[in-house]
Amino acid sequence: MESNYANVETQEIFGHPKGLLYLFFAELWERFSFYGMKALLVLYMTKSLLYSDDKSFGIMAAYMSLVYVTPMIGGMIADKYLGYRKSIILGGVLMAAGHFFLTIEYPVFFYGSLALIIVGNGFFKPNISTMVGTLYTEGDKRRDSGFTIFYLGINLGGAIAPLVCAWIAEIYGWHYGFLLAGIGMLAGLFVFKKGTQSSVFGNKGLVPNIDHYKKKTFGLNRGGLIWLLSWGSVPLFALIIKFNEFEHYLVWIASIFLITYIGYIMIKVTTKERKRLLVAVYFTGLYALFAAVFEQAGSSITLFADRNINLIGINAAQTNSINSIWIVLLAFPFAGLWTFLNKKRINPNSAVKFGLGMLFLGLGFVIFGFSAQGVDEFAKTPMFYLVFGYFIVTVGELFLSPIGLSKITELSPLQYVTFIMGVWFSANFYGHFFAGKIAKLTTVKVGETNPFSQGVLGKITEIITGMSESVLYENTNETFLQLYSYVSVYSNFGVITMGIGVFALMISPFIKRLMEGVH
Repeated sequence: MESNYANVETQEIFGHPKGLLYLFFAELWERFSFYGMKALLVLYMTKSLLYSDDKSFGIMAAYMSLVYVTPMIGGMIADKYLGYRKSIILGGVLMAAGHFFLTIEYPVFFYGSLALIIVGNGFFKPNISTMVGTLYTEGDKRRDSGFTIFYLGINLGGAIAPLVCAWIAEIYGWHYGFLLAGIGMLAGLFVFKKGTQSSVFGNKGLVPNIDHYKKKTFGLNRGGLIWLLSWGSVPLFALIIKFNEFEHYLVWIASIFLITYIGYIMIKVTTKERKRLLVAVYFTGLYALFAAVFEQAGSSITLFADRNINLIGINAAQTNSINSIWIVLLAFPFAGLWTFLNKKRINPNSAVKFGLGMLFLGLGFVIFGFSAQGVDEFAKTPMFYLVFGYFIVTVGELFLSPIGLSKITELSPLQYVTFIMGVWFSANFYGHFFAGKIAKLTTVKVGETNPFSQGVLGKITEIITGMSESVLYENTNETFLQLYSYVSVYSNFGVITMGIGVFALMISPFIKRLMEGVH
């Protein structure tokens, strides 16, 4: 296999390898398509397809979790057969097809479209992130800054897409919003292809072993067979989404596979690599907990905004852009902050950053819960708390997510780097699976009790929200009951997440020692 760190491309722009600019814009457009569709999906199901909240959350959780389990498979295939470039092209084509098929309003196309995006993301997502890592030599101090800039591209797409796609969907219809998302995916493919033609990636991302790639099976070379099998797997994923109540079996299968294959890697690598890999697994575990809470955005928080927030100037689907707008505003200051702290030799290590990320995430959700203190007679809360809460959550995200992307490329054994990047994205698989369970806790019916209304949890709810469990018995207004359900869940999970952050900070010295020199 080619070395990922040798012969690094010397062309630079703004102090970073020129290839970063192309990957930045390719990822921007790909994320435009992904987040544009995501912003519409729950509202489309509840308002157009007339699915219940419970069914919509189930489909959303299955779709979003599967989107992040396929990168493990895509990473393995890229490492062994396709290389990063061909994987990115294959993934982009599948995802574009998925977005376009969403414009056809039939159940088979609805589930099939989501399945196409799931399979495509498995090839696209881990490989473009790993391509960023190949642009920097091991130990390059620009790495964290480079990944933060790349993360800005992700969130520029995430900021623009909900605003534009939701606006188009509201004026012209849902399917035009999905169509625009598909066009965004094609734009991302065009930018990446332009980068490969401009030679800004040097020899990075090529087929790792051309003889393995050309070897024929059933008359097709490995590349053609992988394309065929990728399209052929779509019906399987469509069925999993449709029958999402059985998804927990997939969680067990994925977990057994992960544990077995990571155990195999542990045996094959050196002691130093083994210690670093343990840290990569620990960071992935923390990220999964982060995602389970964070990914209420796009599901329960979108409905919370639609039903219980006094929105000004935007609709509920467009609130999905708030987090990404904060990322856009804060990404360069954070990238500059890491560079400045490096020069001063006071940049906190990654284990500390992860703990702080969890703390800020929890605090942001406590703020969402606190919004109930300003509730009006229509069970609406001030929009300020949503915007400010997202600001705090975004600070937490910038401490954790882009730093995680950067560290995974350093902590992973070189020959398994793309698979381990897929493992990192599997945190989103687990996160979205449990995010769906958390979202379902916010569904409410008159007369039902709330798991966060009694005992210690009920006390936490009352202190933060100003609402006691009496609202469940004294108020038959379902809008107030729904508000209580949202803010009680957010308050308690916010406090739990802050506790996890404190624990992560306490054990950070031990984690730092295991990192064997990686900052």
